[in-house]
Amino acid sequence: MRTPSLRFARFRHGRRQGYALVEGELLRPIVGSPFGRWRSGEETVALSRVRLLAPVRPSKILAVALNYRSHLHQFDQNSAPAKPELFLKPPSAVVGPEEAIVLPPTAERVDYEGELVAVIGRRARDLKPDEALAHVLGYTCGNDVSARDWQQGDLQWWRAKGCDTFAPLGPWIATNLDPTNLELQTRVNGETVQRTNTSLLIHDVTRLVSFASQMMTLEPGDLVFSGTPGTTSPLKRGDVVEVDIGDIGVLRNHVEATV
Repeated sequence: MRTPSLRFARFRHGRRQGYALVEGELLRPIVGSPFGRWRSGEETVALSRVRLLAPVRPSKILAVALNYRSHLHQFDQNSAPAKPELFLKPPSAVVGPEEAIVLPPTAERVDYEGELVAVIGRRARDLKPDEALAHVLGYTCGNDVSARDWQQGDLQWWRAKGCDTFAPLGPWIATNLDPTNLELQTRVNGETVQRTNTSLLIHDVTRLVSFASQMMTLEPGDLVFSGTPGTTSPLKRGDVVEVDIGDIGVLRNHVEATV
């Protein structure tokens, strides 16, 4: 029998900041951290009264390119990558639920990319695939925001993938899920623009985490974005983007542009 899923939210309420269990429309603050020892408190607070923060502040973010066959054609690829094609996004790109995605003034096209994100729960190094999930705390929704003109024109993706606000996360971390069978939708202004199931990933979460751990040590709180499906389109000022993953929740962000 599968252990019931827990949802850990990172929140701010007045001067208080920390982690809490999500219990319907209530938060129950915990003592300790979901990345170590913790216990639930006795008090609760209404979810509507708190500000949800990005559920983690990672030391590093790994993301993978071209990990759904439905996404290959957007980049004129005829065959799937034989290995995970990973790249780094900086921690400074992270924003939380309801925060703004800010379009850089010199970027001509900035696309959404809804993705399942694995949250590392304990230090991981040289993992075999069958060891990977034991090092994953849980999963959250992510948006690998990408400046396509820079991505295609630059030799490196540091600015195309790494601008401030280009890694929205949330709304919380859900534990004990099967990452091979989750429904994912992305909506822009209420219209569904991406829809898939994670069973269609070319390299699944176990492969991604194992492969990454062969090269670098993954620390608690680090993130692995698992790739985006289909054809993506540009965002504009005033848009509202939602990444909705079954059994996790909905990550919602609005789009702003610098003047």
